[in-house]
Amino acid sequence: MDYKKTKAANTTITRYLEELERITGNVYEAISIVSKRADQISVELKKELNQKLEEFASYTDNLEEVFENREQIEISKFYEKLPKPTLIALEELNTDQIYFRKPQASDVE
Repeated sequence: MDYKKTKAANTTITRYLEELERITGNVYEAISIVSKRADQISVELKKELNQKLEEFASYTDNLEEVFENREQIEISKFYEKLPKPTLIALEELNTDQIYFRKPQASDVE
C-alpha cells in the first residue's frame, strides 16, 4: 500500500470506543488488530526509508569530514511528516481495508 497517499490524520483525534467495538465486537480485539497492523506498517516504512538513505551512505571512516546532503535531509523530513503507523492502521480499520479472522475452537483441532 502507498502510505504516502493515505488520508489518515497527522494529529491525534478522539476515538469513540463504540466505533471500535462495532467493527470487531470487542474493543480489546480491535486494539490488538490495530497494534499488529501498525507494527507491519512501521517495518515497511523503516525498510523503505533505509533503502532510500542507503544511496547516501558513506563507507569511509573519517572523523574530520562531515557531509551534509540536502537530498538526504529532505527524504528524512518527508518521512517524519507522514502519519504515525498507528493512525494509518486505525484509518485502515475504519475503512475496512484490514482483513482479520478469529480462529474458532473447531479450527484449532
